[in-house]
Amino acid sequence: MKIINIKIIRNNINNFSLPQHITPGSAGLDLLACIEKPVSILPKETRLIPTGIAIYIEDIEVAGIILPRSGLGHYYGIVLGNTIGLIDSDYQGEIMISLWNRGSNKFILYPGKRIAQLLFISILRVKLSLVKSFDPFMKTIRGVKGFGHSM
Repeated sequence: MKIINIKIIRNNINNFSLPQHITPGSAGLDLLACIEKPVSILPKETRLIPTGIAIYIEDIEVAGIILPRSGLGHYYGIVLGNTIGLIDSDYQGEIMISLWNRGSNKFILYPGKRIAQLLFISILRVKLSLVKSFDPFMKTIRGVKGFGHSM
């Protein structure tokens, strides 16, 4: 098991639990809204919500991914404003969550509400090699076909 250092940034996080796997099979750690009072998010509005914590991954072969909570999106229209978040191994600042209300009703976010999931992934480090063309013997069926090519 990999150890990731976590630091408390906001004192009011002591009122809530630290990120944790809710069930033994949970892939992500739940991140909570570290706010002191309820926050309204109007339809089509985006708000930046603090989690009250910072992490330091340190290992360059690991990154953190911030993912939305499916229930918030499905039932309330609350999704991540940037669709997905990336935490680089050398970032040490507070984890902030951009929440976007894509729904048609005002959403009230309460202190301590689970708002996103933090997932750690392995990173494959690569070195790019500039070429003038790809080997003609290595042609693929797809080739250069892009968006909608398999419809």
